[in-house]
Amino acid sequence: MNSGTSKLLHIIALLCVAAVAVALVSQHIFGMRPCAWCVLQRFIFLMIALVCWAGLLLGRRNAMAGRITALLALVLSVGGVAAAWYQYTVAANMFSCDMTFADRFMVSSGLDANAPWLFGIFATCMDARVELFGLEYALWGLGLFVVTGVLALIAMLRRH
Repeated sequence: MNSGTSKLLHIIALLCVAAVAVALVSQHIFGMRPCAWCVLQRFIFLMIALVCWAGLLLGRRNAMAGRITALLALVLSVGGVAAAWYQYTVAANMFSCDMTFADRFMVSSGLDANAPWLFGIFATCMDARVELFGLEYALWGLGLFVVTGVLALIAMLRRH
């Protein structure tokens, strides 16, 4: 894997970890309680970071690992865009996110019960509708998923 691809994968992973860190600071310091769709997006950001860093480790042995890693990061980013868009356009207008895909996934995975400080669902989607600098958190997440997707696409298409 070339150094340009490695740098892009590192940047993607760091952006994702930073997004989750901002969400945790917002929750635990500023009292902004997350909904099911919020924590699903945290999960997706962390999965993108893990995929990128695992790909970097595997890339030392396999030149194709960079492309495969970038493709997986791109697919996860598209999933994140869909989750953020659904939260912004549909879930935020619902009285409850109970029994939506995000709620069922987080509860059935056990993540909400085993790591409530990170994946606990403490608000409805309507209650979790919060703005930062005039934009809803869901739109910030959507924008970052677009950025990670574009970076992953660039990494995937780079000559190796």
